[in-house]
Amino acid sequence: MRVFLNGDDFGLTESCSRAIAEALQRGIIHGTTMMATGEYFEQAASLARDRGFARQVGVHFNLTEGAPLTEDIRSVAAFVRDGRFHKDYLRDPQPLSQAAQAAVIAELTAQVGRIRAAGFPVTRADSHHYVHNLAALAPLVAQVCRANGIVRIRLNRTFSTPARPQVTAGRIDNAWWRAQGFVTTAHFGRLSDLANADVDGDVEIMVHPDYDRNGVLIDRTGMSEGFPTGTPLTPLAIGETINFR
Repeated sequence: MRVFLNGDDFGLTESCSRAIAEALQRGIIHGTTMMATGEYFEQAASLARDRGFARQVGVHFNLTEGAPLTEDIRSVAAFVRDGRFHKDYLRDPQPLSQAAQAAVIAELTAQVGRIRAAGFPVTRADSHHYVHNLAALAPLVAQVCRANGIVRIRLNRTFSTPARPQVTAGRIDNAWWRAQGFVTTAHFGRLSDLANADVDGDVEIMVHPDYDRNGVLIDRTGMSEGFPTGTPLTPLAIGETINFR
């Protein structure tokens, strides 16, 4: 088993962006995916360039949090309310009109464009709240990725545990991405999935580096009284690590 740890949400906040930079420099994670809509985007971009990990940055597509980059998506109520993205579509992912599809494509294209304009090659993609794997959105994401030369994409979660069962409702089958010509790992999950993992092939693990109230580097799994909470993030002691550039 070979393992690739990705730090999601680069650019979302100051604390998570600094934590991702630290985790990359310490070799705890191997790459990150960036939110072009993040409030800390410009500072995070400078951080990546200054610390030399620009080639390890992919795109973290977002349709569920913060402010969009483009105008047309603002009129699509399924995603935007009062000028901000919301999460309602996650609960009821209905088919989209042609106009809504065009607006989604334009927004996601702008997100790739903003990251590339900041100096990052971007050859990997995933998404905030897994929206790229929703059946109605996956073909649109695939179109944007093809148009922008993005070749590697994240799967749906392949592990299933009693505490965190695998979710497939409303989502494309993982084989779909490979059938479309994209490169994927064999498996995808969270850090806790590695505890009992006995699988062959490459595994991508998603983590959310951040700092708790005591300044400890953690994999953020929640918030308490305004502070991130989670388990300490330390170098992986399982399998062989890999780097996807």
